[in-house]
Formats: sequence, C-alpha cells, structure tokens
Amino acid sequence: MPVKRLQNTWLVAGDVAATRDFYEHLLGLEVKFADGSRWVQFAAGGTNFAIGATGEYPVGLQDSPAGAIPVFEIDDMDERRQKLAVGGVEVLELRDMGSHGRVLTVRDPDGHIVQLFERAAESCRLG
Repeated sequence: MPVKRLQNTWLVAGDVAATRDFYEHLLGLEVKFADGSRWVQFAAGGTNFAIGATGEYPVGLQDSPAGAIPVFEIDDMDERRQKLAVGGVEVLELRDMGSHGRVLTVRDPDGHIVQLFERAAESCRLG
C-alpha cells in the first residue's frame, strides 16, 4: 500500500514556547494542536508543520537531535515495519501514542531519520 500523504514535518525545539511564538506570531502559522510544552502542530498549506521538545525526539537520540523529521502517514504499520526490517532498514523505535496512533522511526540509507504514522482506529472514524 502506498504512503497516503506527508502528514507532518517537525523540528526539535530547545525552547518550545519561544519557538512557538516565532512560528505562530511572527510567521503567522495557525496552531492546530498543542500539548503543553511538548508539542505544537501548525497548519501549513494542506499539511502540518510542528515543533517538539527534545523529549519527543526518538529514544536514544535525544542528546544530539538534528535536522527536520518528515512524517509519512500510512495505513499498514505492521506490514510496513516487517517489509522495512526485511529490507535491512534500521528500525529505531515503534511508539504507541494511544488514541493518536503509532509512530515508527527508521533511518534512511543516508542516515536521516524518517517517521511513519498510522492513526488509531478511533481517530480514523472521527476524521
């Protein structure tokens, strides 16, 4: 099954409040969702852009976060995870986010971090 869409791209923010202020008030992005000082997601022309606290970075890599992370939405997490593992892709983490869904973190062949997101069944029904 193909990737559904680019769901999100996000950056690590050492100071989430100051970074939120920059993107929200100075650049004019509309906040879609915020989780306190951990995560802020903005509307960005039909897709999402977000900032996350260092603690949101994949486990084991939080001491040296770098670059933007693209997040691709999929519907077949278990099948995709198996396909990636068989293909020799480095799988870093599978994170269950409860009612939001699950995120799989992998490295591409050049070492960049990429995430795959699958909505929880309840989220799919709610839209």
